[in-house]
Amino acid sequence: MATDLHELLRSLRVWDPEVTELPPFDPEAAPGEPLPLFTTWFAEAVAAGEREPHTMNLATTDEEGRPDARIVMLHGADTDGWSFATHTTSRKGHQLAAHPYAALTFYWPVLGRQVRLRGPVSVAPAEEAQADLHARSTGALAAALTGRQSEVLGSVAELARASQSAWEHAQAHPTADAPTWTLYRLRPDEAEYFQGDSARRHVRLRYRRAAGAWARELLWP
Repeated sequence: MATDLHELLRSLRVWDPEVTELPPFDPEAAPGEPLPLFTTWFAEAVAAGEREPHTMNLATTDEEGRPDARIVMLHGADTDGWSFATHTTSRKGHQLAAHPYAALTFYWPVLGRQVRLRGPVSVAPAEEAQADLHARSTGALAAALTGRQSEVLGSVAELARASQSAWEHAQAHPTADAPTWTLYRLRPDEAEYFQGDSARRHVRLRYRRAAGAWARELLWP
């Protein structure tokens, strides 16, 4: 089985030209702050047909400083930070309470691009979290109302019963509150933009907060 895995790995290509276009990136022409560039790159990923470009890796640390990571959905990005949501009672909610500092990574392979962000995480006002939730689908509200995220589950049947009840409640009460559902904002201290290059001369532009302003620097690939 291990041999089969290795053979499969060797058969794969990174940035297959049939499905990937590696656009040029001139860091000298990049804006002075990371948010405008993110907005541009995100729109270009959507236009290029990237599947689920709003999904991102969220990395946190637990009470003992051990890393943890998972894929979550971007809820917005503005001058207050990059937003995502979860239950305060979830595993990542507990980790963020213990260490309110995290990292986000976006990967858009159709353009050979990554965006990496690191910074402190704050909690948005509760009314903003509920408004954000109610602007989403009935399924999103039902999932939030189901709750108990990261707790041990007794059986699939138990989940089905709880989910069905939550769906019925969400359909009957589309503005129902999910008290533990929380909107978080990561305000980056660092933001790195990576553009892949077919000759492996990848461009890495890093923004760093310094004395209340953004400093820019290139990194070796």
